[in-house]
This record gives sequence, C-alpha cells and structure tokens, in this order.
Amino acid sequence: MTGYKYAVLLLLTMFMGCQTTTDKERPAPSIDIRTGSDRPELFGKNIISTSLPERDVAIHPQGKELIYTVGDYKNKKMCLVVVRKVNGDWGKPGIMPISGKYRDLEPFYSHNGDRLFFVSNRPVFNDNTRNDYNIWFSNRTANGWSEPEALDSVVNTRGHEFYPSLSEKGNLFYTARRADGIGGEDIFMSEFREGRFQAPEPLPEAVNTEFDEFNAYVSPGEDLIVFSSYGRPDDSGRADLYISRKDAAGKWTPAKNMGPLVNSDQLDYCPFIDWENRNFYFTSERAAAENSGIENIDSLKQAAHSILNGFGNIYKISLDALEQTE
Repeated sequence: MTGYKYAVLLLLTMFMGCQTTTDKERPAPSIDIRTGSDRPELFGKNIISTSLPERDVAIHPQGKELIYTVGDYKNKKMCLVVVRKVNGDWGKPGIMPISGKYRDLEPFYSHNGDRLFFVSNRPVFNDNTRNDYNIWFSNRTANGWSEPEALDSVVNTRGHEFYPSLSEKGNLFYTARRADGIGGEDIFMSEFREGRFQAPEPLPEAVNTEFDEFNAYVSPGEDLIVFSSYGRPDDSGRADLYISRKDAAGKWTPAKNMGPLVNSDQLDYCPFIDWENRNFYFTSERAAAENSGIENIDSLKQAAHSILNGFGNIYKISLDALEQTE
C-alpha cells in the first residue's frame, strides 16, 4: 500500500470512528411515560411532539397504549393517532382505523380501557346536513375498535360538545355552550344512571364563570378537576389551566390558576393525569423565543418546521412537582 493510499484509509477510519461515537452519544427519540420532571418537558420529542399541531393525549389505564390528536398546520384535518407498546417497546404512531375521514379529536379511555370516547364532526343521527362536534364512543373488540356510535341527544345537541372525561362511576364531564349554562362555554356533568346518561347540569360557580371554561379533565374519584379558562382577571395569556378540588363536604372549591410553572402567555389547555405514574400532561402553543430575525428563506423554513413553532405540543410534568407549588 502506498503512503498516499494509507493516509486516505487512515483518515477515512478516523472519520468513521468519530461518526460512530457521535451517533452513539446522540440519544434516539423515545417515549417515556414512567418518569417525570420538575418542569414541563416535551412529551415524545420528535415522535409525538413534532412540528405538526399535537394535543389531547390519553394513556391506557394499563400503560400499554396511548392516543392523541394530530392536525395539519391549519387544523382543517384532525386525526386520532395511536401508539402501542409491543414486547416492552413503543411502536410508531399511526392513524386509527376509525379516524382519518372527519375531524376527530379529544380521546378519553373508559376506566377499564375497553371503550374510547372522542369528539368528531362526522354526521350524527343519520343527518348528513350536520357537521357540529359531538361526543362519540367506540368499543374495543377482538377485531379492533368498533364502528363509532354517538351519545344520544340528551348529551349531543345541535351545538358543539367537547372534551369528554369520565369518572370511575361512569359520570360524564364535558364542555358546551348551553342555555342552561352559567357563562360562555361551561363544564357540565351528566350522571350515568340505570344504563343511561342523564340530563347534564353545569358545575357550580366555583368552577364555571361568566368567562369560557373548556377542556375539563376530572379525576377518577371526581374529587379534582383541571380545565382551561379564558378571560379571567388572572389569565396570563390566551387561556390558562385552572384546578379545583372538592372539600370535606364534597363541594367544589374556588378554582385556582395553576401558575407560571405550567401556564404561559399562549394557549395552555387539554389536561390529562396519568395517576399510575403520577404525571400531568397538557397541550401548549408556546413557541421558541424570538431572539433573532429571519435572514433568508432557509432560516424561515427552519423556524416554520421546528417543533417549537407555536402550533401546539404535548408537555409532561411530574404531579408531585405541581403539588409542591399549591
């Protein structure tokens, strides 16, 4: 081997060695529902949280599956996306077979995980003229998820119904604008009794106000509720997350702003709590700090396609860290 060829081979070997070391040191994108953080962090960075708008995560009670919503950049298309754990490893996200044609969002598992509730603007009650948002459900079967069915007209009206959340009792909490509400959009509870959902009632003024309350998550025991509200005097942005607990008498206490650890000056919403792993999830449209201008088309494209482009991502923070700030 000539000296020239030897030098080239040596350089190539050194380059490949450096490349291998760099790749090994660079952690692969992953999904982690087990551990928490004392500050909000992107959930499933580059897998779940991407440059597209993501929101509404729901984690299966046994931790073997999760479903969330993904939209296009203008949210004209919104789909339910599922990720499953197989042999201990999370697979790739994929659009659910029951989704993809209509605007589907806001999934929620029943207590045993065998029924999925969600919101959709698909035609309801065989009325093809309707495209309002209603609450639907699908049952898990041996062949996959069943054809979705709409809840009856006691819940689903010609207005919009959003963000289903169910307690262990099967009572349904959701948000809507109704004549029997307290303010704008309010949080309602429909009791599940004798196999049917009963006429919904608004939560009291400790929770609902003259402003908009929306995207409400209720704990399994119905002793805690987290929701978003817009327009309150202590609102720090386009909407903040608020929390209320029941007191010893079983009454909801006045809702409190969850503070700067969670809330930003942008839209913060879509709460969910994984009690098994004690993690709090929420969606935020916060974006990267604008420290410099746009110099060229390439830098504009880079900003537009970055994860923190302001279109919305799913965040996770330890529930213990939040409780320490209350």
